[in-house]
Amino acid sequence: MNSVRTLVLSGGVGGAKLVHGLYKQLPKGTLGVVVNTGDDFEHMGLPISPDIDTILYTLAGLADNKRGWGRKEESFHFMEAVRELGGEDWFALGDRDLATHMYRRNQMEKGQSPTQIVNSLVAIWKLGVKIWPMADQPVRTMLHTDEGVLGFQDYFVRRRCEPTIAKIEFAGAKDAQLSGELVAVLKSAALERVIIAPSNPWLSIDPVLTVPGIRDLLQNCGAPVIAVSPIVKGKAVKGPTAKIMSELGLSVSSASIEKHYGDLLDAIIVDEEKDASSANIRYLVTDLMMSDVADRERLAAETLQFADEVRGRKRIAVSQ
Repeated sequence: MNSVRTLVLSGGVGGAKLVHGLYKQLPKGTLGVVVNTGDDFEHMGLPISPDIDTILYTLAGLADNKRGWGRKEESFHFMEAVRELGGEDWFALGDRDLATHMYRRNQMEKGQSPTQIVNSLVAIWKLGVKIWPMADQPVRTMLHTDEGVLGFQDYFVRRRCEPTIAKIEFAGAKDAQLSGELVAVLKSAALERVIIAPSNPWLSIDPVLTVPGIRDLLQNCGAPVIAVSPIVKGKAVKGPTAKIMSELGLSVSSASIEKHYGDLLDAIIVDEEKDASSANIRYLVTDLMMSDVADRERLAAETLQFADEVRGRKRIAVSQ
């Protein structure tokens, strides 16, 4: 029986912070997360799922919050040995993190799907949450840049987001399929709210929205869809969001974020009232920074309360 009441669409680090806050606020078993897998790739023979692992590590209390990625108390002896051998060292794999990738490889060889593998990791770490990769089929984020077409990790890690982006595509999206269980959640009358995390809309959320059927399901579900803006005081908190917006000819503002999501949204949470859209859509103005766990829980609590106020899809501007 479906027990998910709150569904989140998320990428990695920024989204994981809000997901963690919601996880701390909600009863176990009632939170579901749909995670971007457009960043996934194979490296050194291992299947790497950065956003999935960031969500898992964060909820399990294993994430390295200081470094912002990977596992805490990590060592890099493997990478040191790779470097000594003249191997590719541009994508750092921690020694503890390697165990996750090895586990994923072993389970894949046994015929397990990405969704089944995530479910098994959730069970191992006793998380009490539902996590779905956006699809079990491969979808790859490809960036058309002034240096040619680059895979996401080549752009994001190897080239440190330096190339200029002209276009983004999601290879394989037309063949991707939603989990039957996720479809059931989106059609369920029990679903109370859908939250789009403050992840990069173009690189982390758009891949999810390109999976056939999900946008229609979101628009037709009985729950309000609310985005939390990744823009704070005219800048992105982390990552290349602001850079990409500028390169695509967009103003770096929450109003641009709202326009990008369009009629998918019933409401948006922003950090400045002057940045709220003039469109007839509900908005909440609050502090979007999540510097520590207390901030995560505060923003999560405000988001949940706002979502409950928005339920019914009445588009009237509010502020707090």
